[in-house]
Amino acid sequence: MILVVLGTHELPFTRMLEEIENCKKNGTVTDDIFVQSGHTPFHSEIMNLVKFVSYEEMDRLYDEARLILTHGGTGSIISGLKKGKKIIAAARLKKYGEHNDDHQLELINQFVNAHYILEWREEDSLADVLRKAENFTPEPFQSGKEQMIRLLRDFIETD
Repeated sequence: MILVVLGTHELPFTRMLEEIENCKKNGTVTDDIFVQSGHTPFHSEIMNLVKFVSYEEMDRLYDEARLILTHGGTGSIISGLKKGKKIIAAARLKKYGEHNDDHQLELINQFVNAHYILEWREEDSLADVLRKAENFTPEPFQSGKEQMIRLLRDFIETD
């Protein structure tokens, strides 16, 4: 199963759903597709769309997914990385009214540079990125949380 996660941002991200549906229609994707669509109105006869699911249900969907396609939301990406999943992320872009700014481009770039995820950019064919994902092995995720806690603790304990 391919899980598509659009998060909870109030602006729609129709562009991603149109592309994944096209890949399903043309046979590039043969998996079932489950979409957490959030505030993106979209109707599909070939994808299962649900606006929102509980945390427990989303956790189960991440576990079951073979591949995750997501917007560039930190929580959506890290949830998949912690489970060792293959992830393709696409930034919501301001010019399409998908977000207030383009910060998701920067965020995704950091994860791509660490070899944690793949990116689908507007100039790329999603079908090509999906094919690339078949042979992609993500680096094991390291959050750096322990280092941040250590730095904060050292700062607080220093006179």
